[in-house]
Amino acid sequence: MNLKIKTKLTLGVGLLLSLIVLLSLLGMRYLSLLSNDTEKILEDNYNTLEYARQMLQTLDDIGREEAAITTFEVHLKKQQNNITEIEEKEITESVAQRFEKLRQHPRDTVLPKLIREDLGEIMKLNMHAIARKSNTAKETAASAMLWIGIIGGFCFLIALVLLINLPGNIANPIRELTSSIRQIAAKNYSQRVHFEEHVEFGQLAKAFNSMAEKLEEYNNSTLSKILFEKKRIETLINNMHDPVIGLDEKKRIIFANGEALKVLGLGQEHLIGRPVQELSVTNDLMRSLAQEILKLPREKEAAEGHAMKIFADGKESYFEKEILDIAITPTGEAAQKLIGHVIVLKNVTAFKELDFAKTNFIATVSHELKTPISSIILSLQLLENEQTGAINEAQKQLMVSIRDDANRLLKITGELLNMTQVESGNIQLSIRPASPEDILQYAIEAVKVQAEAKKIHFDLAFPNGKLPLVLADNEKTAWVLTNLIANAIRYSYDNSTIYLSIVAEAGKVKFFVRDTGQGIAPQYKDKIFERYFRVPGSRKEGTGLGLAISKEFIEAQGGEISVASDFGAGSTFVVVLNAVG
Repeated sequence: MNLKIKTKLTLGVGLLLSLIVLLSLLGMRYLSLLSNDTEKILEDNYNTLEYARQMLQTLDDIGREEAAITTFEVHLKKQQNNITEIEEKEITESVAQRFEKLRQHPRDTVLPKLIREDLGEIMKLNMHAIARKSNTAKETAASAMLWIGIIGGFCFLIALVLLINLPGNIANPIRELTSSIRQIAAKNYSQRVHFEEHVEFGQLAKAFNSMAEKLEEYNNSTLSKILFEKKRIETLINNMHDPVIGLDEKKRIIFANGEALKVLGLGQEHLIGRPVQELSVTNDLMRSLAQEILKLPREKEAAEGHAMKIFADGKESYFEKEILDIAITPTGEAAQKLIGHVIVLKNVTAFKELDFAKTNFIATVSHELKTPISSIILSLQLLENEQTGAINEAQKQLMVSIRDDANRLLKITGELLNMTQVESGNIQLSIRPASPEDILQYAIEAVKVQAEAKKIHFDLAFPNGKLPLVLADNEKTAWVLTNLIANAIRYSYDNSTIYLSIVAEAGKVKFFVRDTGQGIAPQYKDKIFERYFRVPGSRKEGTGLGLAISKEFIEAQGGEISVASDFGAGSTFVVVLNAVG
């Protein structure tokens, strides 16, 4: 396991310091033990010998001097309070008893002799104790020397290991690195260093090798090659038919081809090298192109994927914007680095013109078809009038079939006309305060016949209080709700219920249309608002435009439309409009 030099130093010096502390504590302990042994000899035995000596000196004067008795008695009491050895108490008591007799018979010559014998025994006991305790102190000193020697040896070994290994661990990589730097200075850029076994020097080696690799790459390249590749890239960009603008990481414009200069209406000298933020102040088109890069609020028309109408070179053209973030991985590094952005404008004018042509064609055909279809329906109404003549059952069935087909064609042409309004951007709105209850009631009346044909019941739910008015186009909002309710009838089972409700919430009014039909499969739920989309396997007829047109109508009024569906249990469509006030 490779350890950092700092870790090695910490472990080695820390262990050495711990052993020194342990050595100090051990020495203090044994010195304390020796001191205690010495103090015990002094207090327990040496004092007793001194008391006994004093009593022997005063014993001969007891018969001649009165003070000798007092002196003997004082030292006797001290001895009685300093009894530490076995049998010392009995002998001391014997001395005390004989001293009392001697005090009563000062002239007795036998008692002093007996007292001397007892004091001799006391001194003998304490002399033996001093010898024994001295041996104990010697054993303590020997043990202290042993442990201090062992721990001191460990300290010496650790210090020796640090002395031998540490200088080499630090000096050898530095010596190798110095040699490699000299090689680099001599333009030997293939030189590399390897310190895998050293954690800190391994990072240094990685940085050094990265530098050497970059120097080698730079040394192997030539200025002529770089200039040639630069010219090649500039030529490729200038020959592109789409406008291309390049920015560096500081959002300064570094290149723009001829097409970009045309659409921007600027010369190269006014564009190259200037910050895009500065140009955005005076050039509206540049502000629209760079709003994502500059983190400006996005406009719908300028968003990626939406065609932008730009007047350039004497004509109107349509472009789709695409912004590419350019990132590279620098030589010798692992992380990517952002080095700039490229703005590409794809010219979609031809496709837009085809789309306009398609829209105009559909609008013309739908408008032309609407009149004859209306005439067919009117003719059917005349034929149904008995004044025009009697008709048989077979003719009635044919007329019913013709009426259904004519109504279907009329609905399709109406949806196509609405779609041409949406595609051309010419949705005519008359937004004014309107009653949400009236709008819903109008939609219910429009589909009442269809509901009765399938015996479907409407369950209406309104709040107890008065609903606020909504800001909406009455006709188009009613068309949307009619379309949603008609779809609910179409996909509901006979004798079922459709739940209609209105809720006011936080300055919004929400319309709910919920059926109990088969619902929408999860994989199709996000696609039902797309144009011409129909759920695969559906047997119901339709153009696939109704929901797409509904979405456009509602969003054009500043509202929202959404769906929630539980497959097999029905769907709920929600229309949200802004409330007045």
